Amino acid sequence: MWVVEGIVVEEDEDQSLFVERIAALDLGKAVLEACVRLPHPSKPGRRVQEVRSFETRTAQLLALADWLRCERVTTVVMESTSDYWKGVYYLLEAEGFDCQLANAREVKNVPGRPKTDKADAVWLAKVAERGMFRPSLVHPEPIRRLRDFTRYRRSLVRDRSREKQRVESCSRTPRSSCPA
Repeated sequence: MWVVEGIVVEEDEDQSLFVERIAALDLGKAVLEACVRLPHPSKPGRRVQEVRSFETRTAQLLALADWLRCERVTTVVMESTSDYWKGVYYLLEAEGFDCQLANAREVKNVPGRPKTDKADAVWLAKVAERGMFRPSLVHPEPIRRLRDFTRYRRSLVRDRSREKQRVESCSRTPRSSCPA
């Protein structure tokens, strides 16, 4: 393994890669680490990887998308960390990337996993390029919108029921205990 200006070149003994050009993201609330793994331009059997940090703001995510497009990345993999993945996933999906969501528990159970954010991104890229995880289901955008609407409707019905109960309660109690 060699490191030249932040780009790591390593020899790959296992040629059974499922994804040739891949990016893996280790997500945080404010910052994400992105690792891109590509075939070496002149040496067959070797891989080149580069890790960069990006803020999770829209402008920075668009810069990430531009970088991935320049590197001709086809697949972007990220862990399902809290809700942090949603904005990144949806933006990159809209930009035309094949996004995959890895269940954090499934990926973390693989032995030899490192513990830093940059190393996590590299590890996830290596796991994903060999097809060593099963992506989680993320519904297509129209279904996500429908699910959001049904959840919102359910909360409105729940709120309406709660308000009805408050009105009934107020009608049975003295006026001073009811809200104005």
